[in-house]
Amino acid sequence: MNGTIRSEPEGKMAATLSGRASHDEAILVVEDEEPIRELVATALRFTGFRVETAGSGREALAEARNAPFDLIVLDVNLPDLDGFAVCRKLRADGDSVPVVFLTARDDPADLRQGFTGGGDDYVTKPFSLEELLLRIEAVLRRTRNQQAEQSRLVCGDVTLDEDACRVWRGDGEIALSPTEFRLLRYLMLNRDRVVSRSQILDHVWDYEFVGDPSAVETYISYLRRKLDDRDAQLIRTVRGFGYSLRTPEAEPTRS
Repeated sequence: MNGTIRSEPEGKMAATLSGRASHDEAILVVEDEEPIRELVATALRFTGFRVETAGSGREALAEARNAPFDLIVLDVNLPDLDGFAVCRKLRADGDSVPVVFLTARDDPADLRQGFTGGGDDYVTKPFSLEELLLRIEAVLRRTRNQQAEQSRLVCGDVTLDEDACRVWRGDGEIALSPTEFRLLRYLMLNRDRVVSRSQILDHVWDYEFVGDPSAVETYISYLRRKLDDRDAQLIRTVRGFGYSLRTPEAEPTRS
């Protein structure tokens, strides 16, 4: 492991882990070196975290899209997309999951790139498991109190609850499929902006989508019907550009 994780006496490491408060948050560990990935995952599981792992940037994006995580431990030097690019894509998707970078880079310009791209903290290699756990716990404490009201998106009389995966228009609740929910969420995150069909495919389906591009039009039609938007005043078609979810009296801008 080339000294990536600083060695500690086995007894001391066990005492450090067993003496910590128990957790039940879900964490995604993204690291291309399997020994490091498994050691970090094992240490987190030992303290009660629910842990999933990924060995590449694209795998991490797929995992983050398929399940909610409370925090991501993200290596910067991945073989496909680097950790900074993964974090930027998560933020572009509207995913505000806290990110702790693992990095061998200590140049201030690199660290600045990580923070401006949406990172919450970083640990420089080589690192100790104790240091990583302390930083994870600090980030979780810092973000826990900021999430109470951030789970709801509102546009006019449409409300989407991200945590509960529920949608209302006015007082009436609307049942949506998972794809319809992701599409509405993406439109609401970009309300009053025009998003193209290719942007929707990238963020709602997959960055490597190879299916029928007309799926966008089909699901826009489903949403309009379920939201009682048959005259397309809520979800506007901007010909030649894409779609825009409009708040009352707003004019859309192109993203």
